[in-house]
Amino acid sequence: MQAKAPETKPFGKEAFTSQEGTDIRWLGNAGALINSRGTTVMIDPVLSGFDMPLLIDMPITEEEVPCVDAVLLTHCDNDHYSRTTCRKLADKVKEFHAPRYVAGLLKDELDIEGIGHDIEEKFQVGNITVKLTPADHAWQNESPKHHTRDFKIEDFCGFWLDTPDGIIWAVGDSRLLEEQLHMSAPDAMLFDISDSRWHIGLDGVRKMAAAYPNTPLILWHWGSVDAPGWKEFNGDPEIVKSLIVNPERAIVLAPGESFRLKKL
Repeated sequence: MQAKAPETKPFGKEAFTSQEGTDIRWLGNAGALINSRGTTVMIDPVLSGFDMPLLIDMPITEEEVPCVDAVLLTHCDNDHYSRTTCRKLADKVKEFHAPRYVAGLLKDELDIEGIGHDIEEKFQVGNITVKLTPADHAWQNESPKHHTRDFKIEDFCGFWLDTPDGIIWAVGDSRLLEEQLHMSAPDAMLFDISDSRWHIGLDGVRKMAAAYPNTPLILWHWGSVDAPGWKEFNGDPEIVKSLIVNPERAIVLAPGESFRLKKL
């Protein structure tokens, strides 16, 4: 049995308007919309075009998105980099940011002028300072079908977003890295709970949560894809809560539901 996300809470253009404070909305699986006092960023939006059956309805369509200051892409897997969504949003997004390899795909595949970055590089989106953090997710090198090139660690990333209301860390798909345990404490984490060996794994969930014992953990990479045999999509919030200190900070959002960021 798969853990399934709560019923979707659709939203519309109101989520993109100027506001007080910073809100994080889960888009399902591993996507998020962040509105920080009117600066809007989407991380790995997959609103249509995914090639596996879903357990959820998307909370918004590309046609309903009015405009976005930036789309941030962590890597090229199609549950994070939706060519369909990027193509449909291209005229509504001011900037696309990604690791250099993924920015190259945007240009070559979709004729979108993405901005490529190195790991640890910083850039500005409105009032948000963004930094790429390292991730270890080069599973393609072990798959003859997908080993189209030698994938490098710099082809994958997380994003560290410094907003006026606190720091959000979208860790990204990654096996646990030692350096991920020694950051300054973020005020919220978009927290992968997949037990796949190319993701954080349950032991990694325990260690990462212990490293930041007071940080709210917005659970993602779970409850969205109808794939009972795939560990990649089968995180379970109840198991996570049983493993971590201060389990009440494990945040289970419905797709489309928002979380208000507060500084620790």
